[in-house]
Amino acid sequence: MTTVRKSLSSAKVDKAELERLKAIRDEDIDHSDIPELDASFFEEAEVRLPTGKKQLTIRFDEDIVEWFKSQGKGYQSRMNTVLRAYYEANHARESR
Repeated sequence: MTTVRKSLSSAKVDKAELERLKAIRDEDIDHSDIPELDASFFEEAEVRLPTGKKQLTIRFDEDIVEWFKSQGKGYQSRMNTVLRAYYEANHARESR
């Protein structure tokens, strides 16, 4: 799994492409791969606010760190995502 954080300011879209996109009418946009959200979605949805981060010093195997770094900027956040997935999978099991 690779997580890449992007911002609008980093998007490289030339003027011709922007004009082509502006010319598309709303009714001509294919939304078939985006399911419509109904009331049942919102009944089961839960708000999850990001938790704070705690700074600490930790040691990882060198090859693990290099592999995450090779995927580009944000490697620490990706490492946190992997650890969170492990935590959630095991925490749910322990809570049963």
